[in-house]
Parts: sequence; C-alpha cells; structure tokens
Amino acid sequence: MGFLSKRKNKKFSYTPRYYKGEGNPYEIKHKFDEHRTTVGDNKGLKQKLNTAFDDFKNNPDQSANKRIFIIIAVLIFLFLLAIGFDLSIFFPN
Repeated sequence: MGFLSKRKNKKFSYTPRYYKGEGNPYEIKHKFDEHRTTVGDNKGLKQKLNTAFDDFKNNPDQSANKRIFIIIAVLIFLFLLAIGFDLSIFFPN
C-alpha cells in the first residue's frame, strides 16, 4: 500500500440480463458522430479550422451556408452599431 500512488478504480464485467444488441450499451456516443468530419482527434487550432472549413465547403445544403453568412453579417453590423462605428462609408451619398 503506497502513500504516493493513486488508487485504481475497480472493473466489473457486468453484462445486462436482457440486452441482446451489439456493442457496449453504456457507451455514450452522439448519434451523428459517424457522419461528421469535425469529430475526432484534432490536435491543434489550425487542424480544427481546416476540418471545419472543409466540412463547410463540402456541405450539400447550400441554403444553410447562405443562412450562416447572413447571420454573421447581421451580427457584425450590430457590433459596429454598438461601438459607434461610422457606417456612412458603406452607403453612397
């Protein structure tokens, strides 16, 4: 019994009585994980951005891409209004 070592968790080989499915019934997994490309072992920020951009570029639903651009544009416009930016440079006289 070491004072400096951590205690290991107990492992049990419990199988549910009435479970007849495949795999582990206690595994927590999102139901869309096998369809996403951004889920996985992304090591750095650059790799995360590259996979997110590839997923965005290869999205078959182009209306979702337009909706995201519109939402981003509205948020930027509201931010510029909040900080008092002179918006007259965007509009012709």
